[in-house]
Amino acid sequence: MPTNHGQLYANIHQSDPLEFWANHGLNYSRVSEFLEFDTNALSKLSGVSKKSVRLDNRIPRDLKERLEQIANICNLVAEYFNGDTQKTALWFKTVNPMIGEITPRDMIRFGRYKKLLKFITQARSEKATGNF
Repeated sequence: MPTNHGQLYANIHQSDPLEFWANHGLNYSRVSEFLEFDTNALSKLSGVSKKSVRLDNRIPRDLKERLEQIANICNLVAEYFNGDTQKTALWFKTVNPMIGEITPRDMIRFGRYKKLLKFITQARSEKATGNF
């Protein structure tokens, strides 16, 4: 079966326009601040107790993994908008009829980040092929 190598990496950001990553790894606080997630939201989206939520080097593993996935999603959208941070932030806060009359930010908060990632990768693919 032929493989389209471009599709293989379609769900991984190629750059860091939102500057979430540094030499030491992901800046968890920056991701949380970008989407305006409080302790309650971080607790719910990662499945850890509110008391366990911390964004330092002792971050719970489930929260760490979820924030890495969310940072990837945010950077994919930022790449789509050619690194425009304001457009990217607005996109996450705007109700989108293409994803069920909900904001992308709320999709993440409600644990539907995989569906959002699929939507984003499809949109990026359509833009790349000129079908968007």
